[in-house]
Amino acid sequence: MGFKCGIVGLPNVGKSALFNALTQTATAQAANYAFSTVEPNVGDVAVPDERLDRLAAIAKSARIVPTRIAFVDIAGLVRGASKGEGLGNQFLGSLREMEALIHVLRCFEDSDVSHVEDRIDPVSDAETVETELMLADLESLERRMTALEKKMKTGDKEAKLQLALMTKAVALLQDGKPARDATLAPEEREPYRQLGLLTQKPVLYVCNVDEAAAVGGNAYSERAMAMAKAQSAGAAVVSARIEEELAQLPAAERDEFLASLGLAEPGLNRVIRAGYDLLGLITFFTAGPKEARAWTVVKGARAPQAAAVIHSDFEKGFIRAETIAYGDYIAGNGEAGAREAGKFRLEGKEYVVQDGDVMHFRFNV
Repeated sequence: MGFKCGIVGLPNVGKSALFNALTQTATAQAANYAFSTVEPNVGDVAVPDERLDRLAAIAKSARIVPTRIAFVDIAGLVRGASKGEGLGNQFLGSLREMEALIHVLRCFEDSDVSHVEDRIDPVSDAETVETELMLADLESLERRMTALEKKMKTGDKEAKLQLALMTKAVALLQDGKPARDATLAPEEREPYRQLGLLTQKPVLYVCNVDEAAAVGGNAYSERAMAMAKAQSAGAAVVSARIEEELAQLPAAERDEFLASLGLAEPGLNRVIRAGYDLLGLITFFTAGPKEARAWTVVKGARAPQAAAVIHSDFEKGFIRAETIAYGDYIAGNGEAGAREAGKFRLEGKEYVVQDGDVMHFRFNV
């Protein structure tokens, strides 16, 4: 499934360094000048999940296939990006294709790395970028609404609904609020999402701190975390420099390196999981001798929808889903033990998939 998170922020906040570490490559040029990224870089990243390793060990799987999420590194936005300053318009267009935004905030001091506005203030930086996104949304909506008003005069019902939703979004934006703050009826949510508004997308703030603050954060990150909490947004503290160093080490040396810094796991694991959660995704598993595999579905998906992730024929000919909760699979040391304990279930078309379900689909095409 092509879930994408766009990495945004002002220039020189550590976006490309974060991307390099996420993908364990150096494909994104990290340099101390604005717009060092001139084309969006895309990295497909495995979502860390220790449950998959445990399932594979029990099922004696020949290979392990994790679920994945894509991160896209976008060039730094600057004040005036919505009007074409810097390379604004080009990259704002790329952001419309994203399902969520990871907003990197500079929470470190370094005289060797300039700040585009000559000061360190993550909350102000966030407001600058958010303002540009809101202005871009307003411009986009006003342009489209003019065409819709003409179309609505012909009695087009879809145009009427779209115009009503756009009017709701414009009112928020003109009041200095992001489009994601809209109160929507259930039937309005999908049409509203299809408007492709930048400020409608969920946001995860990543506070990029120096090495000394990697464990507990610092005063800058505390302010940023408080802002995120007030917005009901996600947030994580990471030292992109540490993560880059870690990514370049042999796998056997990484645990020792982390322990020497007082870190239990790579900070990027938290970012990846938070990005996954931000999109409202859950994981179900299949496990057998050939492979143990993690699959991604949207929270609330029913069994046939989960089957379709594996193959469209599975949904078309869906009969039932043989299901074992992850905890029951582990407790029973596999499918046989779970069956003996009465934890093996046959679920039909209305079953809502739960995070961690171990599933096998029966179908007939």
